[in-house]
Amino acid sequence: MPRDTQIAPNCYDAEPIPVAAKAEIDRLLATGDLFRYTSENAPVSLLEAEFAALMGQRFAVAVSSCSQALFLSLKALNLPRGANVLVPAFTFAAVPSAILHADCTPVLVEVKDDYRIDIEDLHHKIDDQTGAILISHMRGHTSDMDAILAVAHERNIPVVEDAAHSLGTLWNGKKIGTLGTIGCFSFQSYKMLNAGEGGILITNDADLAARTIIMSGAYEHNWRKHPGLEGSVLEWQNKLPLYNCRMQNLSAAVIRPQLSQLDRRVENGRRNHDYVANQLNSSDYITVPAPLPAELRAPDSLQFNLKGEWTDSQVQKLQAECKANGVNICVFGLSQDNARAFWNWQFLPKQPDLPRTRAMLMRACDTRLPARLTQPDLDFISQAILEAVQTIKGEQLHLA
Repeated sequence: MPRDTQIAPNCYDAEPIPVAAKAEIDRLLATGDLFRYTSENAPVSLLEAEFAALMGQRFAVAVSSCSQALFLSLKALNLPRGANVLVPAFTFAAVPSAILHADCTPVLVEVKDDYRIDIEDLHHKIDDQTGAILISHMRGHTSDMDAILAVAHERNIPVVEDAAHSLGTLWNGKKIGTLGTIGCFSFQSYKMLNAGEGGILITNDADLAARTIIMSGAYEHNWRKHPGLEGSVLEWQNKLPLYNCRMQNLSAAVIRPQLSQLDRRVENGRRNHDYVANQLNSSDYITVPAPLPAELRAPDSLQFNLKGEWTDSQVQKLQAECKANGVNICVFGLSQDNARAFWNWQFLPKQPDLPRTRAMLMRACDTRLPARLTQPDLDFISQAILEAVQTIKGEQLHLA
């Protein structure tokens, strides 16, 4: 029998915005002071300083979205028009879109069953036209950064990290987003820090920071409100186009009080993910890929693969059974117009042939798993999925 969906956990609401944000928002609304460059101590400027310190980087530039952060990063690298940018084929449609907006060509690289880039295919696709490698740590799954950075260093190719899903993840004890030339993060509602929308980029390179600041919309002398960059920015004054993708103060006011809660959310998210993963891995028909040895991840969702023989109709029935049990799962490749299935990106100059990634996406399942969920919520989700598998495959249900 289907579960009582009235008691199903809500996996879509984010945590409440901290009370501390409300007083600052009221102050901003009372003054109308929403523009980030009104003063040197505007909320956006404070957020940039605090986030850079949190990540151990010299510079941070807050913008309107992670997509804009990726776009500005590629523009700041001053790549030749049409340069190839290698990117994992398992990513969100906004990522290849950012590459195209930056007048570059996205080259999709195969992704393995563990959702990480295929290093062998990466080596195969690097050539003299490769201007950058853009690594999406999609859904918080970290690709082998040691191998990626090694090949990038060998070929003198910059690495941009799309860490939208990976704030708080560590690789060999180092923070994801700080390993490449530039790291980009998201503050969209389903991420660890929630402003509805918003993004930020970080770097230790003063020249790259200066270029992104100018292009983000620091017209005239507003760049003076970014400390430590006067010499670098002067070189680019009036020489770069303005794309006007600044963050505004209300967003920063919402984000700043959440910075102190990040460690707790990461710890809770990892605990929840690993608990449900352990339950699901008890099934002969499900596997949740393990983290790589160097990876300490910070998940806010859970992905699992369907093992063995599954027809498309069985997979679609699984989605329906899970929904009837009170839990929504999405199969990337079978969800109509899914923005994470590369064959739906009809805006690409050329549709690639990526059989390994396609096969993975046809059996890869995705479910929300917010850090705020309780153990009864996690048990509900685990059992709902396992019971759906049991209905379809006739497997005896047993929880770990």
